[in-house]
Amino acid sequence: MRVQRVLMPDSEAESWTLLGNEHVPVEPVEQFLAYLTSIEKSPNTVKAYAHDLKDWFVYLTGHDLDWKTATLEDVAGFVAWLRLSPEARHGKVTVLPTVDHHCSAASVNRKLAALTSFCEFHARHGVELAGLLITNLPSGHRRGSAATSYKPFLHHVTKHMAQRRRTIKLRSSRPRPHVLAAAEAQAILDACDHLRDRLVFGVLLDCGVRIGEALGLRHEDMDIAGRAVTVTPRFNDNRARAKGDRARTIPASAELMRLYAGYLNDEYGALDSDYVFVNLWAEPHGRPLTYAAVYDLVIRLRRRTGIDFEPHQFRHTYATWLLRRGAGMESVKELLGHASITTTIDTYGHLTVEDARRTLESAGWFTGREVQL
Repeated sequence: MRVQRVLMPDSEAESWTLLGNEHVPVEPVEQFLAYLTSIEKSPNTVKAYAHDLKDWFVYLTGHDLDWKTATLEDVAGFVAWLRLSPEARHGKVTVLPTVDHHCSAASVNRKLAALTSFCEFHARHGVELAGLLITNLPSGHRRGSAATSYKPFLHHVTKHMAQRRRTIKLRSSRPRPHVLAAAEAQAILDACDHLRDRLVFGVLLDCGVRIGEALGLRHEDMDIAGRAVTVTPRFNDNRARAKGDRARTIPASAELMRLYAGYLNDEYGALDSDYVFVNLWAEPHGRPLTYAAVYDLVIRLRRRTGIDFEPHQFRHTYATWLLRRGAGMESVKELLGHASITTTIDTYGHLTVEDARRTLESAGWFTGREVQL
């Protein structure tokens, strides 16, 4: 089985499908992925679901199981199978108890979430596994201390409703986002040969946007006088995507706007294009820059600087620097374009002991006069 990229015949929109051993789409997966595409889920989301469901159907095939009649015990077996190395999954080697798991708990949970969504989609056709994968906890149920548990906004409206929980879920800790040091960010910017490339990473660092949002920027989104950048969800020729369904405007520095102006004067010139970031030295000339071109640039900059980085780390760096300088979590949520503040809290609740110490010191703590020890 393999995951295959496809283009929609009418719109040229990108999607993904799962091909079986006969190079024919796996029909139940194809129906589900087509549904995700029709409700305008990101192609990257559809691709991730395709890969996760590929693992499920490879497991079913190897164990002579039917996806329509799979049981909760089969899902538990799938979890154990995912934790094995590829060689051990096919019985080629014996795994010792001390060997680390091949698939992390977070990855397993993501695959289980994809499987749950897939089964819920097919539940209308009589597939019963969806009901087994989700447990409706009675109202008032709490895990851990009720005094310390997080209560979302309008909790009082929903507190009497049953709470949905996945039946099978591994315990995992959220990975801490990798934040670039100021010297690392500067080294990456200085290693860029062209103003265009420097502006790409400058926008990521100065505004905290996603790489897809940067690649979709138009000149009308760059407000030099107002020193602001507007991220607008729209269709882009390079398939770059902005998450969410509403535009947001982000304050930018005067230095970033000077860099943008210099880029227009020195490199962009009289080129007729709406896009900010375009091919200037490679074919097709004048076409909007693609994800692949940016990642080729990242690879070159890794070699030059010796820094192992990803574009998304500039976004993490932006958010963390804001929080370290006292920005409120709600403000950071709006600037990042998160749909829920819970996402912001979960992602950036990683400030170190040193960060906490600086916060206490700035608040007048640790003066030496609190108590006499």
